[in-house]
Amino acid sequence: QVQLVESGGGLVQAGGSLRLSCALSGRTFSNYAMGWFRQAPGKEREFVVGINYSGGSTVYGDPVKGRFTISRDSAKKMVYLQMINLEPEDTAVYYCAATYGTNTCPPFELNEYDYWGQGTQVTVSS
Repeated sequence: QVQLVESGGGLVQAGGSLRLSCALSGRTFSNYAMGWFRQAPGKEREFVVGINYSGGSTVYGDPVKGRFTISRDSAKKMVYLQMINLEPEDTAVYYCAATYGTNTCPPFELNEYDYWGQGTQVTVSS
């Protein structure tokens, strides 16, 4: 059973930065593609970014391109989301997700991910 635990959320002013972390336990990390999704109040959960099993391929949602960067550390079984130039519109609960697979391209649809963390709140004040 895969377990995901996010950390690093918080309150930041517009233009600031945060780094989210996600720890995977229970399975071989290198067999899983990882992703970040977010859900703002009253809105559907949306794709933020995905990274494939090796870290060699990433896909970003349009709203975060150029501002967010995903990375993974296989030795630590961690995935990170570095966020810069944060905007009030980035305010949401951010979820880490995982899916088993060694495809070149990471998935970006919500229903393609099998495991989810509990979420971490990111609030960007204007």
